Amino acid sequence: MTSLPTTPPEKKLGLVIDLDICVGCHACAVNCKEWNTGGEAGPLTDKDPYGADPEGVWFNRVHTYEAGSGADSRTVYFPRSCLHCEEPACVTVCPSGASYKRDTDGIVLVNYDTCIGCKLCSWACPYGAREYDQAEGVMKKCTLCVDRIYDEEIEEGRRVPACVSTCPAGARHFGDLGDPGSDVSKLVAGRGGYELMPELGYKPVNRYLPPRARKTEAGAANDAGPGQGAELSGFLAWVDRTLSR
Repeated sequence: MTSLPTTPPEKKLGLVIDLDICVGCHACAVNCKEWNTGGEAGPLTDKDPYGADPEGVWFNRVHTYEAGSGADSRTVYFPRSCLHCEEPACVTVCPSGASYKRDTDGIVLVNYDTCIGCKLCSWACPYGAREYDQAEGVMKKCTLCVDRIYDEEIEEGRRVPACVSTCPAGARHFGDLGDPGSDVSKLVAGRGGYELMPELGYKPVNRYLPPRARKTEAGAANDAGPGQGAELSGFLAWVDRTLSR
């Protein structure tokens, strides 16, 4: 089985996703697919994509949920990809050492040359972040676009994952969540950023920002706390239950 870094990574690079303003346009998923299809980290191949039983690899998937009821109901779009956990079960369960966590930035990656396609990592991941590439016979996952964020030929301000660069609503943010002074850490602190399924103990790095509280006709916020809608806790609890099945 694969071991995790003996010392904490120097950085905790990850994503912060704002559920309040995500419009579910799937631009993040499409640009992720486009970048990685031709990227250096390994193509996201499709098998008979236009046939009756298409099979394909997607690092980022966007789900749609209805939260709340009546006047308090709302549609919430929930992007899901690898959370680059601090204690990733997908790494420790890997028999070939193909799955590993980098000690420099905390990104979890897969070495396709040593992956045997046994799918143990996908069974171990409670977030459904692993994808099996039928064409290549290996497991794949979000890399945070390592071939993009460290490419010095790209303008510094554009060295972000493809999904972040293309989001038209500005719902996706990227940075060092291990640095309390970073923009993403401040955003999480100010909005009550949520760690998905913390009870499992995998310590995912990515954070979700909850939908803001709705306001009454008089303009006053409802009884929920700052930055959180009354229906939010129920919605996130529902997501927990759904992913835990």
